[in-house]
Amino acid sequence: MTIPEQNSEAISVTYDVITLGETMLRLSPPDLLRIEQSTRYEAHVGGSESNVAVGLARLGLRVAWVSRMTDNAVGHSIVNAIRAHGVDTSYVVWTDQDRVGLYFYEAGSDPRSGRVIYDRAGSAAARIQPSDLPADILTSESARLLHLSGITLALGESAAQTAHRIARLAKQHGWLLSFDINYRQLLWSAQTARSGCHELASIADILFLPLRDAINLYAASADPEAAVSQMHELYPNATVVMTLGADGAIAQSGDTVTKQPVYPAATIDRVGGGDSFVAGYLFGHLTGLSVTESLRWGAASAAYKYSMVGDMPLLDLAPIRQLVDQVQRQGLVR
Repeated sequence: MTIPEQNSEAISVTYDVITLGETMLRLSPPDLLRIEQSTRYEAHVGGSESNVAVGLARLGLRVAWVSRMTDNAVGHSIVNAIRAHGVDTSYVVWTDQDRVGLYFYEAGSDPRSGRVIYDRAGSAAARIQPSDLPADILTSESARLLHLSGITLALGESAAQTAHRIARLAKQHGWLLSFDINYRQLLWSAQTARSGCHELASIADILFLPLRDAINLYAASADPEAAVSQMHELYPNATVVMTLGADGAIAQSGDTVTKQPVYPAATIDRVGGGDSFVAGYLFGHLTGLSVTESLRWGAASAAYKYSMVGDMPLLDLAPIRQLVDQVQRQGLVR
């Protein structure tokens, strides 16, 4: 598959994508130990929006990440890790008033599921304010697309206000808006999440959500085609992209529905797989590919991420392109 050259619009702006959100330090017991068993932990850097930013930057797009971070060694280690993969972190607001968010992740093995414990209350990112937004990147020449997720809305009132503010400005300046519902039941209830996400979902150009969120938040059908149709009817201005776990993904744009099966993968770590899918899809969209081809890039990017430990999708353009082409030749896409 040949990826089109980026057009003049892409060249005339500073960034292809700007994201905003919290990034935390993840602590995980090694060797599939349970948290209550472990005396040591492996540290990883992870946050939904910064994961997407890293994936896109590694695929060759120009990306900036906006956040608020604690000015200490832990905070700097997190930001340094994101910057190391080509993401512009110069718009991070530093503070000595608040803490770095943490979360503990216990990997599961059938029949035991994985487990997450958050320790993020009162974090620096949760207390980001609209006044923290950098004015110099909120122009029509700054970016092509803004990516946000429902996680930021769930962190608290000031974080939600900040996300809504940057979204409104982005749309005013002609940027596309990509919004991932990304429901986290440990942060807010399904009813609160539905109402909290409605405004951004209503103005989004691309809306991502898994089928389980459509069911839990919107009482959608368990049938993927019916569910994606229901979500598109609710948010008709968006291309609705719905992930289906082992059954792949489905998207609706206008009256056209497109299905995409998963790509084969030996799963090492599933954390960040959804963010990798989003990065792959957005890469396809921003390089001029169709919805069908963008879904393939999303599926291939997710499969590639499953092969590595940690949250961040350390994507590589050439092997993912090869995977897309190889699976397509083998007839595993439709």
